[in-house]
Amino acid sequence: MSFLSRLSQWLPFGHVPEMDAKTVFQHLENNNIQIVDVRTTLEWDKSHIKGAINLPITHFSADSVEKLRLNADQKVIVICLSAHRSIPAVRKLKQYGIKDVYQLKGGMLSWWKAKLPTLSTQEK
Repeated sequence: MSFLSRLSQWLPFGHVPEMDAKTVFQHLENNNIQIVDVRTTLEWDKSHIKGAINLPITHFSADSVEKLRLNADQKVIVICLSAHRSIPAVRKLKQYGIKDVYQLKGGMLSWWKAKLPTLSTQEK
Protein backbone atom coordinates (compact mmCIF):
# COMPACT_ATOMS: atom_id res chain seq x y z
CA MET A 1 0.00 0.00 0.00
CA SER A 2 1.40 3.38 -0.97
CA PHE A 3 2.04 6.19 1.49
CA LEU A 4 -0.87 8.24 0.08
CA SER A 5 -3.25 5.28 0.39
CA ARG A 6 -2.21 4.74 4.01
CA LEU A 7 -2.51 8.46 4.76
CA SER A 8 -5.97 8.74 3.19
CA GLN A 9 -7.31 6.12 5.62
CA TRP A 10 -6.59 8.52 8.51
CA LEU A 11 -8.18 11.62 7.00
CA PRO A 12 -11.44 12.75 8.64
CA PHE A 13 -13.13 13.24 5.26
CA GLY A 14 -15.26 11.13 3.01
CA HIS A 15 -18.26 8.91 3.54
CA VAL A 16 -18.58 6.00 5.92
CA PRO A 17 -21.81 4.25 6.99
CA GLU A 18 -23.68 6.20 9.67
CA MET A 19 -26.40 5.58 12.20
CA ASP A 20 -28.37 8.31 13.97
CA ALA A 21 -28.41 8.66 17.77
CA LYS A 22 -31.94 7.36 18.36
CA THR A 23 -31.31 4.25 16.25
CA VAL A 24 -28.04 3.60 18.12
CA PHE A 25 -29.92 3.97 21.42
CA GLN A 26 -32.56 1.44 20.28
CA HIS A 27 -29.83 -1.07 19.37
CA LEU A 28 -28.15 -0.40 22.71
CA GLU A 29 -31.40 -1.07 24.56
CA ASN A 30 -31.65 -4.42 22.71
CA ASN A 31 -28.01 -5.30 23.55
CA ASN A 32 -27.14 -5.93 19.91
CA ILE A 33 -24.34 -3.42 19.28
CA GLN A 34 -20.85 -2.65 20.48
CA ILE A 35 -19.73 0.95 20.91
CA VAL A 36 -16.15 2.15 20.50
CA ASP A 37 -15.57 5.72 21.68
CA VAL A 38 -12.48 7.19 20.02
CA ARG A 39 -12.40 10.45 21.99
CA THR A 40 -9.64 11.31 24.45
CA THR A 41 -9.69 9.91 27.96
CA LEU A 42 -10.52 13.38 29.29
CA GLU A 43 -13.57 13.63 27.00
CA TRP A 44 -14.59 10.07 27.93
CA ASP A 45 -14.32 10.80 31.65
CA LYS A 46 -16.69 13.76 31.37
CA SER A 47 -19.47 11.94 29.48
CA HIS A 48 -19.81 8.64 27.66
CA ILE A 49 -22.42 6.10 26.64
CA LYS A 50 -22.99 3.24 29.05
CA GLY A 51 -21.37 0.07 27.74
CA ALA A 52 -19.01 1.89 25.38
CA ILE A 53 -15.32 1.03 25.22
CA ASN A 54 -12.81 3.89 25.08
CA LEU A 55 -9.95 3.59 22.59
CA PRO A 56 -8.67 7.05 21.60
CA ILE A 57 -8.05 7.35 17.87
CA THR A 58 -4.41 8.23 18.68
CA HIS A 59 -4.00 4.70 20.10
CA PHE A 60 -5.57 2.82 17.18
CA SER A 61 -3.49 -0.11 15.96
CA ALA A 62 -4.19 -3.71 15.04
CA ASP A 63 -2.98 -4.77 18.50
CA SER A 64 -5.08 -2.26 20.46
CA VAL A 65 -8.20 -3.12 18.47
CA GLU A 66 -7.57 -6.85 18.96
CA LYS A 67 -7.44 -6.29 22.74
CA LEU A 68 -10.99 -4.90 22.59
CA ARG A 69 -12.19 -8.41 21.66
CA LEU A 70 -14.97 -7.09 19.47
CA ASN A 71 -17.41 -9.60 18.06
CA ALA A 72 -16.82 -9.39 14.30
CA ASP A 73 -20.37 -10.64 13.67
CA GLN A 74 -22.07 -7.88 15.68
CA LYS A 75 -22.67 -4.23 14.72
CA VAL A 76 -20.03 -1.78 15.94
CA ILE A 77 -20.74 1.92 16.35
CA VAL A 78 -17.79 4.30 16.49
CA ILE A 79 -18.27 7.63 18.21
CA CYS A 80 -16.31 10.82 18.73
CA LEU A 81 -17.38 14.37 19.50
CA SER A 82 -18.55 15.57 16.09
CA ALA A 83 -18.15 12.60 13.70
CA HIS A 84 -14.69 13.48 12.37
CA ARG A 85 -12.33 11.21 14.33
CA SER A 86 -14.79 8.36 13.91
CA ILE A 87 -14.41 8.37 10.10
CA PRO A 88 -10.85 6.99 10.07
CA ALA A 89 -11.73 4.67 12.97
CA VAL A 90 -14.55 3.11 10.93
CA ARG A 91 -12.13 2.60 8.03
CA LYS A 92 -9.51 1.03 10.29
CA LEU A 93 -11.99 -1.32 11.98
CA LYS A 94 -13.13 -2.52 8.56
CA GLN A 95 -9.50 -3.05 7.63
CA TYR A 96 -9.06 -5.09 10.83
CA GLY A 97 -11.95 -7.41 9.93
CA ILE A 98 -15.03 -5.81 11.49
CA LYS A 99 -17.65 -5.95 8.73
CA ASP A 100 -20.71 -4.20 10.17
CA VAL A 101 -19.34 -0.88 11.41
CA TYR A 102 -20.89 2.61 11.48
CA GLN A 103 -20.18 6.00 12.91
CA LEU A 104 -22.63 7.83 15.15
CA LYS A 105 -24.03 10.50 12.85
CA GLY A 106 -23.16 13.87 14.39
CA GLY A 107 -21.08 12.27 17.15
CA MET A 108 -21.67 12.81 20.86
CA LEU A 109 -23.02 16.26 20.02
CA SER A 110 -26.04 14.57 18.42
CA TRP A 111 -26.37 12.16 21.36
CA TRP A 112 -26.47 15.05 23.84
CA LYS A 113 -28.84 17.04 21.64
CA ALA A 114 -31.25 14.07 21.66
CA LYS A 115 -30.92 14.06 25.48
CA LEU A 116 -29.96 10.39 25.54
CA PRO A 117 -28.38 8.96 28.72
CA THR A 118 -24.68 9.21 29.50
CA LEU A 119 -22.33 8.35 32.33
CA SER A 120 -19.25 10.06 33.73
CA THR A 121 -16.38 8.32 35.52
CA GLN A 122 -17.85 9.47 38.84
CA GLU A 123 -21.08 7.55 38.07
CA LYS A 124 -19.50 4.17 37.28
